Amino acid sequence: MAATGAVSESTSPPERGAVKIYHGENLAVIRELPDAAFTLIYLDPPFNTGRQQSRAVETARSAHAAAEHTPPRDEPAIVRRGFHGREYERLRGDLRTYDDTFDDYWSFLEPRLIEAWRLLADDGTLYVHLDYREVHYAKVMLDALFGRERFLNELIWAYDYGAKTRKRWPTKHDTILVYVKDRSRYWFNSDEVDREPYMAPGLVTAEKAARGKLPTDVWWHTIVPTTGREKTGYPTQKPEGILRRIVQASTRPGDSVLDFFAGSGTTGAVASALGRDAVLVDENPDAVEVMRRRMPHAVVTDESAPDMLARCDSEPSSPRAGA
Repeated sequence: MAATGAVSESTSPPERGAVKIYHGENLAVIRELPDAAFTLIYLDPPFNTGRQQSRAVETARSAHAAAEHTPPRDEPAIVRRGFHGREYERLRGDLRTYDDTFDDYWSFLEPRLIEAWRLLADDGTLYVHLDYREVHYAKVMLDALFGRERFLNELIWAYDYGAKTRKRWPTKHDTILVYVKDRSRYWFNSDEVDREPYMAPGLVTAEKAARGKLPTDVWWHTIVPTTGREKTGYPTQKPEGILRRIVQASTRPGDSVLDFFAGSGTTGAVASALGRDAVLVDENPDAVEVMRRRMPHAVVTDESAPDMLARCDSEPSSPRAGA
């Protein structure tokens, strides 16, 4: 059962959360972070568009091999069995035989997802943002990797912008898969989520129409406008509205949020504005520069080992960055 919280009666904005930006290869950086440190992890990895991804040295490991490299815990952090006992490695092998392009992609993602699960707090939630090319394969593998019972939602972000093909139904959505570390403890507070207009306001009372409705698992939201305050110029930038909904629902003020495919830094900008601390990682110097301009109060470093979670109380206060 999800934990719930009361709606805050305060109308003043929350104290801005601390942001740390790490310029470096994300797998090397996140391996230095402590276990169970983040209530929310949002991942927007590069989509598998047919271009070869940078592959990690690791390959898929058996359950025994994984256990040998995993610190002891009260419970195993990763469930390696799913689908009525079918082993993860066998499932991986089946997909490798069927589509080696996906296998390249999964070899890149897998060690990072294992680290993400280690870093997720017991009441934490993992959001994995994918496109139509790989989401179905990835869902099967994520169920096998984490345990199908940890799957919470499939979110559809639908938008209507850009060129449209006339040879098939135009592809105008992304998918976000949502997993929770513990189904009895995860945090989800729908009271804090921004409401949206009813599609047929005449069918509800005036009071309900004025308040709006809670979003479902299909989110209609425009992409980042080509002109406007949000636009940073970074090519894969995601809209603040999508991340705001995620952060509001799955964290509390003071919680820590991680995004190690940070890109333009939307996750950190939104989390900080809502009073959450954020750790962002990206190896692209252009991305780091965009984030530095977007969040001038952030601490930027190229080192991977320092304490990532200490709030930056000693840092000089800076005005809130423009989106």
